[in-house]
Amino acid sequence: MKNLMNVVMKKEAKKGAVYSQKEVPAPRSDEVLVKIHATSICGTDAHIYQWDEWSQGRIKPPYVMGHEFAGEVIEVGDKVKSIQAGDIISAETHIVCEVCEFCKTGQAHICKDTKILGVDTDGTYAEYVVIPEANAWVNPKGVDPAYLAIQEPLGNAMHTVMAGPIVGKTIAVVGCGPIGIMAIAVAKAVGASKVIAVEVNEYRLNLAKKLGADIAINPMHEDPIETILQATGGLGVDVVAEMSGNARAIDQALKYIKLGGRMSMLGIPNDKVAIDVANDIVFKGITMQGIAGRKMYDTWYQVKGLIESGNLNLEDLVTHRLPMDEFEKGFDLMESGNCGKVVLYPDMEILEQTR
Repeated sequence: MKNLMNVVMKKEAKKGAVYSQKEVPAPRSDEVLVKIHATSICGTDAHIYQWDEWSQGRIKPPYVMGHEFAGEVIEVGDKVKSIQAGDIISAETHIVCEVCEFCKTGQAHICKDTKILGVDTDGTYAEYVVIPEANAWVNPKGVDPAYLAIQEPLGNAMHTVMAGPIVGKTIAVVGCGPIGIMAIAVAKAVGASKVIAVEVNEYRLNLAKKLGADIAINPMHEDPIETILQATGGLGVDVVAEMSGNARAIDQALKYIKLGGRMSMLGIPNDKVAIDVANDIVFKGITMQGIAGRKMYDTWYQVKGLIESGNLNLEDLVTHRLPMDEFEKGFDLMESGNCGKVVLYPDMEILEQTR
């Protein structure tokens, strides 16, 4: 095997990234070495690429970006038992301590000592990556690697939608970026009675409709409070899946959520958000939930089952496929909002197989 690999690196503490080379990593005794088949761009990666305030306080260049992927195991450490060379895997990207109270009580997704692949460690915008055996998720063979790569963010959407009862419920998905459109598809697939998309970008609003949204609202053109209350007989929606992190959108959602409703929040605001706790939470009797990634590994099994059911529209979720050296085009698409999931391919041969 060659000693050097192509990578996309966050080389300096400023906007952008560079296409470079780095030594192929060697797995430690409890790790596996994976040849990347496909790796998708996440909103977190876009924040890092843009070098926003959050990134400046968290990221320590130089390092390899990326964390959503699928690939083939080509080498395993001497203590690895459950994974074999030749396995096609994806990964739970939260690397947890496994010994704290949260890990031991089934809440590893909020482990206080979590490290994130491609954020705190070298990531998957590369030809090869090493991950702990404990984080490897074995996939069926013969599946489009792009669909396998997006299971991790799909898990975020699944966790948000399924954090409470959803069958027969009305749900508003606020913010239809890549994970928001996944939430639309998930809600539709698992039996929500009415799915409402709220999004300012027309491309993504149209994509939300393609993925099953019954009502699509652009709050720049119409009042979402008025429209949603009218569509729900004045009661409001049972569930809000808040994916935008936008302060105004959050305030509006609290006005059109039903009494006793559930608001599950995955979107991350850029600043503090003022909320009328008395009138919008306490007196309405609603439940507000923070959603941190995926449940380890309950959500992965839910995603697996939903994909196997055939009810989930994966084809329309992946809108762009690019060779990895065209990563800048992928980030431009993310910044414009005119995309769903953008998938990068380190190996041109694998990319050509998908066309």
